[in-house]
Amino acid sequence: MSYGWALSCCSHNPAEAEDVLQSTYMKILEGRALFDGRSTLKTWLFSVIRLTAVDERRRTWLRRLRLEAIHRESAAPLHEATHGDAMEQAERAARLREALKRLPDRQREVLHLVFYQDLTVEEAAGVMGVSLGSARTHYERGKRRLGQRLTPAEASHE
Repeated sequence: MSYGWALSCCSHNPAEAEDVLQSTYMKILEGRALFDGRSTLKTWLFSVIRLTAVDERRRTWLRRLRLEAIHRESAAPLHEATHGDAMEQAERAARLREALKRLPDRQREVLHLVFYQDLTVEEAAGVMGVSLGSARTHYERGKRRLGQRLTPAEASHE
């Protein structure tokens, strides 16, 4: 079950899921993640896996951004007509990432779990450790704020 959840948290990438699971187990063995009994062991373990996966994704994303910046600096200028669509897509994706970053943490987290990890709002609530009503509120408010920050055309493309 832990591996299945790790796969879900890692967009079904087996290698990444194995790394996340190993890191999770190391956190537990080293005492960096402690079970306090406020939830079931399974819920706690799944939360530790989720947080570890989020940390890994953030590190990977930051590494990729740094590499892309280095590549852009060293690459020859692109011909606008040939790469116009790709550049436009990249710009839209960057605007979406920026809009997501500006959301409050809980709104961003529930949207990520629902849209990128294919969880239901109810499942996301369990992972986040909040009530279903709270998760639904954060989900709706997050979608509304995201829609306000993106133009209608961008929102429909993303």
